[in-house]
Amino acid sequence: MLSERFLTTTVNAIAKQQLVLEPTEETHFPPAEEGRRYMLYMHVPFCERLCPFCSFNRYPFREDIAKPYFANMRKEMLMLKDLGYDFESIYFGGGTPTIMVDELCETIDVAKDAWNIEEIGCETNPNHLNIPYLEKMKGRIQRMSVGVQSFNNDLLKTMDRYEKYGSGEQIYETIQQAIPYFDSLNVDMIFNFPTQEEDVLISDLEKIATCGARQTTFSPLYVSNGTFKKMAAVLGPINWKREYRYYQLIDGILAGGKNPLFRRSTLWTFTRNGVEGDHEQIDEYQTNYVDYPAIGSGSITHLKNFCYVNHFSIKDYNEAIESGKMAIMGKATMTKRSLMRYHFLLNLYKLRLDKHAFKEEFGVSVEAGLPVEMTFMRTQGAFEIDDDNQLTLTPVGRYLTVVMYRQFLAGMNNLREQAREQLTGYEHDLLFGDGQPA
Repeated sequence: MLSERFLTTTVNAIAKQQLVLEPTEETHFPPAEEGRRYMLYMHVPFCERLCPFCSFNRYPFREDIAKPYFANMRKEMLMLKDLGYDFESIYFGGGTPTIMVDELCETIDVAKDAWNIEEIGCETNPNHLNIPYLEKMKGRIQRMSVGVQSFNNDLLKTMDRYEKYGSGEQIYETIQQAIPYFDSLNVDMIFNFPTQEEDVLISDLEKIATCGARQTTFSPLYVSNGTFKKMAAVLGPINWKREYRYYQLIDGILAGGKNPLFRRSTLWTFTRNGVEGDHEQIDEYQTNYVDYPAIGSGSITHLKNFCYVNHFSIKDYNEAIESGKMAIMGKATMTKRSLMRYHFLLNLYKLRLDKHAFKEEFGVSVEAGLPVEMTFMRTQGAFEIDDDNQLTLTPVGRYLTVVMYRQFLAGMNNLREQAREQLTGYEHDLLFGDGQPA
């Protein structure tokens, strides 16, 4: 689609211009705003395998490095309590947060002592959904998202996940075993891998339909400038031309027809229909909270019009926390126009934009604030409902928003790359070499 290429180029240019990391002398986040709802994101950067397409801060796991890291992350977490933050939910991302399950559980227990936490969400890999780990996490974690990416064994081998995390058949059984331990289990998938043929994608969708998981997230493959070449060398070049077709397959098979098995919770998160205790909380923390502090090495906080970036160096991170400071290395400033675009994108990604809420937030209508964006989307036939109250999306509009959101996340990955480029010595070699621990 020509419109897809236009959007990709345009959003790339906007992100490059707006998401620029600048140094800061700030040693702590701004205090909490009274009455505002917050969630807390906590980043655990350690992995047993470093996936070639991943741009998040991650390091090969070593227990002697990970154990003190968890202790410092708990210290950083309690600094937020001193700043007046009160959290109703926490999301652990990575990396692999379950890499040291006892440390994770201790961190959760400390957080629950500090705040009235209603819900804990966490990411993991399939090999950690074993009975001993599940028993420890039961009751502590309500929402678990397991990174599967694909059930296809050839793809798993290409991604260097087969040996460590098991075959697609084993992963399928592991998911079914884990479902009773959580209020919701999300299966995190990726589509449009270079070697992912259409029949492979359809097979993955069939397994999602039958495995019993409450939720699934099918995100398109997106990369940063820093991981593009490495990913292409391992997986091959991305075929953007078929992305639209693949998204149509996913959306149609999961949520299309008269009696779909799933419903759309966002543009690429689907929730199973008819599951007892259903509600619309989803395993994408940034869609539930506009402002959120984020802690841990390599995390990105969004507060008001600032994105604060924590040290990507674990050494520098530890030193900052142990000196009584938060681990802020820099920040990016978002203009009012950038914030309007973010609001526009995020709400369309959640399938509906409330025009009254937009005007209340920014003091202008969405038409007056974003005339070019609105004209483009209207010209493309993107809106199913476009009245005085709201915007909703047509099938074409859903895909165009997928493209914008994909490129926004790629832009965030490029912000991470700006921070990662400042690494030196051993840490630089780990991430830019072969990724093997010494």
